Amino acid sequence: MNEITHRPATLAQLQASGWKSRTVKQEICANFQSMLSAGTSLFPGILGYDHTVIPEISLALLAGHDILFLGEKGQGKSRLMRMLPRFLDEAIPYLDLPGCPVHEDPFRPITQAGKLAVASTPAEELRILWWRREDRYAERLAPGTKFADIIGEIDPAMLAAGTRMSAEDALHFGLIPRMHRGIFAMNELPELDDLVQVGLFNILEERDVQIRGFPVQFDLDVVILFSANPATYNRSGKVIPQLKDRIGSTIHTHYPADRDAGIQILEQEASIALDGEFPVVVPYFMKQIVEEISRAARASRYIDHQSGVSARFSIANYQTMVASARRRGAVLGEKPAVPRISDLGHLYSSSLGKLEIDLMSSHQMSERQVLEAVTAEAIRTIFEEYVEQHGLEQITQIFARGVKIEVGDMLPSEQYEQLLKRVPPVWDKAFEVNASGDAAVRASCVEFVLAGLHATEKISRAQRHGIVTYEIE
Repeated sequence: MNEITHRPATLAQLQASGWKSRTVKQEICANFQSMLSAGTSLFPGILGYDHTVIPEISLALLAGHDILFLGEKGQGKSRLMRMLPRFLDEAIPYLDLPGCPVHEDPFRPITQAGKLAVASTPAEELRILWWRREDRYAERLAPGTKFADIIGEIDPAMLAAGTRMSAEDALHFGLIPRMHRGIFAMNELPELDDLVQVGLFNILEERDVQIRGFPVQFDLDVVILFSANPATYNRSGKVIPQLKDRIGSTIHTHYPADRDAGIQILEQEASIALDGEFPVVVPYFMKQIVEEISRAARASRYIDHQSGVSARFSIANYQTMVASARRRGAVLGEKPAVPRISDLGHLYSSSLGKLEIDLMSSHQMSERQVLEAVTAEAIRTIFEEYVEQHGLEQITQIFARGVKIEVGDMLPSEQYEQLLKRVPPVWDKAFEVNASGDAAVRASCVEFVLAGLHATEKISRAQRHGIVTYEIE
């Protein structure tokens, strides 16, 4: 870290302190190397990328590259970009120049005002301020972004005052020049207007600014990050080739490689307490089903694969499932409450808008129908895994032929207990929960088995007014 114990307040004090000027990329590279050698956690909270994405980001930072994060929605692209400022110094000095649009490096000013101040003001009188790392990051969403927003525009007021159009003072600077010595991130790059892309290309190539044809020779020092979806980024004409060519590294993000990794992410990101006045205990098979719903959706022919299915889909569904169980616990006085398959009937509210239906393959199916289809597929997948490991007969033997069983998210657990006077010992082993000793856990297991039998077409199912009836023929 390029840090000093006492922060100088004047240029003379800064010169005497031994502080050295360096570019943003040099700063990031040096700090990253220090953290790497010290064994510091580089991207805390980022799961599932240890052997894929994080090594690629590490190389890009060490190489001093501008970076494109390429991946489908909900893969953590924005979160990764927002973590990069942690590799900046805690604070850097800049000249205290009222009205100056950039945070000038005291040793390498780039504006006329900065150069004049250093040349004409005694170092003992030139004041120094400090720019914190958390303020050295700016982000913009591409749709609707204009050239003036991120590059700049001619200031009419300055022209009216007699300033020449090509003069530096006549310009109103956009976000990127104002982030000189910082990091700028542009989300959804392919949605950026061609004219703005040309402006970015010029900054990446020459690190200067051109506004309305007037070149402003700034030696801009800025790290530029981008994010994009492969479906649009790779579409011809969406991103100009010259801009693509100037991006140093492209980092491909991805969805969790396996179900367990996805469960780790949803547990971490859901930020929902399971204790409190009305505690909730979530059986692992219910977590598996929630995550498998997302995995089934990503593989479904009814879902637009180019859009993807965000990790936020799993997170929101998990939160809804827990909330449904907690509501039951509060109303019926069940402590703890245990999520059931019937709680998944409320996932439509948390799934709305998160699935992009493939109109060519869905045959006019509604989003609700598609969600029901992928949910049934997820239940079938998880159920068959349990059956394969522990045996169908031992799991299902408690249900006799010719009976009808009603289940629902607001039915008391004791009602399920009457269905099962005795729980086979294999249930406690198979589901890794206390099905034999806890009524709420037993109810959850009962619904899982019934839903699994239905998903594998062994029993029938009917639904009316929130009550689901399974019939074993």
